[in-house]
Amino acid sequence: METRVKQIELNGHTFQYRESGEPSAPPLVALHALGTSAESWDQVAFALGDKFRVLALDQRGHGGSARIGTYSFELMCDDLFHFANAMNLERFTLLGHSMGGTVSYLFSEFYPSRIERLIVEDTPPPFADKPIQVPAKPSDPLPFDWQVVPSILRQLNEPNPDWWLRLNDIIMPTLIIGGGSSHIPHNKLREVSELIPNCELVMIQDAGHFVHDDNLPAFLAAAKKFLDS
Repeated sequence: METRVKQIELNGHTFQYRESGEPSAPPLVALHALGTSAESWDQVAFALGDKFRVLALDQRGHGGSARIGTYSFELMCDDLFHFANAMNLERFTLLGHSMGGTVSYLFSEFYPSRIERLIVEDTPPPFADKPIQVPAKPSDPLPFDWQVVPSILRQLNEPNPDWWLRLNDIIMPTLIIGGGSSHIPHNKLREVSELIPNCELVMIQDAGHFVHDDNLPAFLAAAKKFLDS
C-alpha cells in the first residue's frame, strides 16, 4: 500500500503528515510518541488502510514538521484542531501513543463531537509521581527538537488535575491498549478506563510501552476488533 508524504501549513508553520488508504475512506488520525515521528505508524497504517484513510501527523518539533521552539500538550492539541479543520475532517477516529495519547485525551475532552472513536496506547493523562529528571542531550543529531523533552517533562512533573477531572467528557467509544511489561502503572490505565464512560481496557502481556512495535499482531487484533464493533 502506497504511503503518501505531504505537507500542510498550519498557523504559519509547516507540518508533515503521512497518508495511507483510500482518500474516500473514513479518516483515522494517528499521533506518535515523544522523540518518534509519523513513520512509527507505518505498519499500523498498512494494516488499517484497507478500511480507513490513515493520516499520521508529525507533531510539532518532530519528523518533517517545524521546529517551532515552544511545546506543550495544549499546543499540540491546538495543532490537531487546525489540522483536522484544514483537512476538512468533520469527525474522525483518533489513535494516540504516549505523548500523542495525552494529546488525544485532551482533544477528546475539548472536542468530543469531532471524535468517532478513540484508541490510546499505553498512556494515562499525566499524574503526580516522582519527578522525572531531564536527561542530558545526546551529542548525535536528533530527528526531533530536543526542546520538546524538557517542555513535556515539565508538564509530566506538574500535571494539570483538570485533565483527569474531565475524563468523563470523553463520551465516544474508547479503547486503551496497555503493555503488560510497560513501565506505565497498570492501575492508572484501569483508573482511566473506569472514568471514561464507554471505555474498554486491553492489556497485551508480551509488550512494553511501545505495544504496536513489541507485539504488532496482538495490537492490531485488539484495534480491529474495537473498530469493527
